[in-house]
Amino acid sequence: MPKVINSPSIIKSAGNKPKIIEEYFGRVNSKTSSVSIARMKSPGGWIEPGQTPEFDEYTVVLRGTLRVNSKDGFVDVKEGEGILISKGEWVQYSTPDESGAEYIAVCLPAFSPDTVNRDE
Repeated sequence: MPKVINSPSIIKSAGNKPKIIEEYFGRVNSKTSSVSIARMKSPGGWIEPGQTPEFDEYTVVLRGTLRVNSKDGFVDVKEGEGILISKGEWVQYSTPDESGAEYIAVCLPAFSPDTVNRDE
């Protein structure tokens, strides 16, 4: 039988400002370890610690601009664009524009605080 998700779980975020993470599928809301799908809403000027995740992360920006720093520099991913960060690749996300950003993140396998490997 199909499983309807009536509402997301709000997940605590990392970073210098509060970011809203609405997990629809993942370890918390649907008890899914194979994939997580979440909508993110980050304010302008938000930045999170760098990380080296043990999962692939596919991101589609719905509104605003998401800045993605890597060891090779940075790229600004704008509304309507997507980006793939492969597992084991160092990355740092931020939203440089005053209006912030909204985006969907899909992690394979599902996001976990134990496998994101945030910088200290």
